[in-house]
Amino acid sequence: MSSTMLILIAVAGIFGLLFLVIRTKLHAFVSLMIVSLLVGIAAGMPLGEVIETVESGMGGTLGFVAIVVGLGAMFGKMLEVSGGVERLAQSLLSKFGEDNSQWALGVAGFLVAIPVFFDVGFIILVPIVYGLAKKTGKSLLHYGIPLLAGLAVTHSYIPPTPGPIAVADLIGADLGWVIFFGILAGIPSMLIAGPLFGRYIGKRIDVAVPDYMDFEEKEYEKDLPSFWMITSIILVPLVLILVNTASTIIFPEGSTVRAITTFVGNPIVALTFATLLTFTLLGTRRGYSRQEVQDIATKALEPAGIIILVTGAGGVFKEMLIQSGVGDVLGEMMAGSPLPPILLAFLIAAIVRVAQGSATVSMVTAAGLISPVIDVTGLEGPALGLIVISIAAGATVLSHVNDSGFWLVNRFFGLDVKDTLKTWTVMETLIGLVGLSVALILGIFFI
Repeated sequence: MSSTMLILIAVAGIFGLLFLVIRTKLHAFVSLMIVSLLVGIAAGMPLGEVIETVESGMGGTLGFVAIVVGLGAMFGKMLEVSGGVERLAQSLLSKFGEDNSQWALGVAGFLVAIPVFFDVGFIILVPIVYGLAKKTGKSLLHYGIPLLAGLAVTHSYIPPTPGPIAVADLIGADLGWVIFFGILAGIPSMLIAGPLFGRYIGKRIDVAVPDYMDFEEKEYEKDLPSFWMITSIILVPLVLILVNTASTIIFPEGSTVRAITTFVGNPIVALTFATLLTFTLLGTRRGYSRQEVQDIATKALEPAGIIILVTGAGGVFKEMLIQSGVGDVLGEMMAGSPLPPILLAFLIAAIVRVAQGSATVSMVTAAGLISPVIDVTGLEGPALGLIVISIAAGATVLSHVNDSGFWLVNRFFGLDVKDTLKTWTVMETLIGLVGLSVALILGIFFI
C-alpha cells in the first residue's frame, strides 16, 4: 500500500476517533478500540493479525499501567479517608500564615495531587477556600485559583498520576526523568498560573461563595495524622524512583548497588511499598480494622478502572499504527517536520484536547501518534521524559465547555461560562504554556 494511502488512513482514524467521542458520545475506550480495528483493516492487515495486535497492544500496556495506576489509586484513597489531605492543607496554611495563604494553597494542591485524583483533592479542599474568602472578604478566585493550579500542575506533570504514567509507558520513557522534569516544569507553572494569576484575576472578578454550596468542615472519625508523616509517605515513591534513575547514571551496569536500586526504585515496587505504608501507618495503626482498609482499597479501584481501560486502548491504537505500517510513514513524515519533537508532541496533544475535551484521551492519542517519530529519530533517555511533559502540557491547555473540569469549577465557584473561560481556561493554558517553555529550554541540553 502506498505511503499516501497509509497517511490518509491515519488521518481518517484520528477524525473517526474525534467523531465517535464528540458527536456520538461513545465512551473513549470503545471509540479507541473501534478506530484501532478499522485502521488495521483499512491498512490491509490480515484479520487474524488485527486481533493479535489488539491483544498484544492491550496486554503490553496494561502489564505496567494497570499495576501502577491501581496501586496509586489505593495509596491516594487512604490519604483521603484518613484526613491526610486535610492535614497537609491545614499545616501549610498555619506555616505560611493568612497573608501568604495563596502560596500555601498552591503548595497544598501541588502535594495533594501526587497521590489523589484532581477532582477528589479539589472537593476535599474547596471548603478551606470558602472559609478564607468569607473571612477576608476577598474574591473566591484569589484563593481558589492557586489551589486549582497546584492540583492541575501535579495532575498533569508528575507521576504516579495516571496521565504521565500512561504516556511514559506508551513511549518508553523512564519515570525518574518524568518526575524530575515534571517538578522543574511544574513549580514555575504553579507559581505563575496559581498565586500570581490568582491575585491578578481576583482583583478583576469578584466572586463570593455560592449560596447553594454548603461548606461545613468535614469531620473525620479519628484524629488527623501528622503533617510530616503525610509528607514523608507522599515522597517515598518519588524518591525511590528518582534514586533508581540516578543510580543508572552513577553506577556501572552489573554493580550490586545498581541492581538493588533498580529493583527498589522500580515504580511497581516503590508504589507497592508506599501503599503498604499507607495501609499500616494511616490504616491499622490508627484504629482501622483490616476489613475497613480492604474496603477502602477496593473502593479506590472504581475510578481507576476507567483510566486503566482507556490507557490500554491507547496502547492498542499505538500498536496498530506500528504493525500496520502506518506508524513508519507517519513517523518519517513528522520527523521531517521543521518543528522540534517537543513542540510537535505539544501541538498534537493540544489539538486533540481542544477537539474532544478529555486530557487522558488527548495524552494517550498524542503518545500513540508521536511514538513512530521517536522510533525514527532515535530519541531516548531524558529526551523521552521531556516528550512526556510536552504532551502533558498540550493536553492541559485551552480547557473549555467540553471538559468536565471546566464545569466542576464553574459550579463550585458559582461562575458563568464567560467568567469560567476567563479564569479556569486561562489558568490551564498558562500551566500548559509554561510547561512547554520549560521543556523547550531543557531540550536544548537534553536533546
